[in-house]
Amino acid sequence: QVQLVESGGGLVQAGGSLTLSCAASGNIFSINNMGWYRQAPGKQRELVATISSGGTTVYADSVKGRFTISRANAKDTVYLQMNSLKPEDTAVYYCKADLSHYSGSYYYTEDHWGQGTQVTVSS
Repeated sequence: QVQLVESGGGLVQAGGSLTLSCAASGNIFSINNMGWYRQAPGKQRELVATISSGGTTVYADSVKGRFTISRANAKDTVYLQMNSLKPEDTAVYYCKADLSHYSGSYYYTEDHWGQGTQVTVSS
């Protein structure tokens, strides 16, 4: 069993900052890509940022220059530092991890999602 536990969401005024964390635990052989996605009311879930095991990052255009994704491999944790927050950043933020597992006889990979954490930015 694998768990992705997110923390750090909350209510902040426009222009403020928040840092989200997502820790993976359980039966994990290795962690490949990790990322953050968000879903606002009435909208589809969208990519915010991803980071590879080697540290290569990808950002949505809407957050470039304001958000920073990082990971602490020793802690199986990914972070999202969010600065200069805007009301349009309001959404439920989900952590996603591409994990490799060993069944005892073979390796396989699976995507796992966290439960989501609410970020609300007031104007």
